[in-house]
Order: sequence, then C-alpha cells, then structure tokens
Amino acid sequence: MELLLMSDTHVPARARALPGGLLDLVPRVDVVVHAGDWVDAGTLDLLEARARRLVAVYGNNDGPDLRARLPEVAYADLGGLRFGVVHETGPAQGRERRCAERFPDLDVLVFGHSHVPWDTVADDRLRLLNPGSPTDRRREPHCTYMTARVADGDLVDVRLHRIPRSD
Repeated sequence: MELLLMSDTHVPARARALPGGLLDLVPRVDVVVHAGDWVDAGTLDLLEARARRLVAVYGNNDGPDLRARLPEVAYADLGGLRFGVVHETGPAQGRERRCAERFPDLDVLVFGHSHVPWDTVADDRLRLLNPGSPTDRRREPHCTYMTARVADGDLVDVRLHRIPRSD
C-alpha cells in the first residue's frame, strides 16, 4: 500500500496551488494523508476528487467550512497498521511522551502545524511523522512532503521529499 503524506498546504495563502509534481502523485498512491491547514475548501475538493482514499483533518488555520467537513483527529486502519492524523501535537520537547500517552492504541501518528519534518518513534511503538509543508518552508531549507509504504503490516520506505525552490 503506497502512501502520500502532506500537511500545511495553506492554499491560496502561501501558494496559489499545490506543486504540480505532488499533485501528479495523488492518483498514483493508495492513500493520501493530509494533516491539516488547508486554508481553502478547493484544495480539499481537489484531493477528494483525485485521491483513491483521503484521510484528513482540519488545522488551526482552517475555517468553519473545512471544520464542518473534516475531523480534528482521524483514524484509519491501513494495511494492518493503526494510523492517526492530527494537526497539532504541541512543542517538540516532550512530543514523544505526550503522543504516546494520548494515542496508546496507534502504530503511526501523522501530524503537521510546525512545517518542520519529523520522524521519530515514541515509547518503542508509535511512529511520529510530520511531512513538513509542500508550499511554505518557513525556516526550513526546502518545502517537503513524505511517501511511505505499508507492507506485511510494517511501515517501510518512509521518505522525505524536497520540492525544488522556485525563488
């Protein structure tokens, strides 16, 4: 099972549209995961139309229209792994402990908000992934997203992809 992970797209506030290469991947993967801060419903409509399956949440910058359509926390069984998606997890310090306590039944938690890519394991069981942002790098050197595969009940080939700068 092929996964595409993204967060903090901020369209049209930070970019006019999703990067073309990223958008091209959407129909090619089995599941698209979006960890919030869409800003506009048009991007949600676009991903819903193109993705085979979308697992998504709203973020702190998402208004009532998106909050009416998306949960604060989403859960999905993907290839035998228990996934959760949430926008905010709080400060980096103590994140692993907080998330392991808050989500004791998950195998993987995808989150966003900071725009900082993150890949750690909490409590020797919970994989924490933040794909960064494909449109707003903030203080990071690149805009980013992640891909991964679920094979035989394991999360494998987790990769952080850099989007070339256009400035």
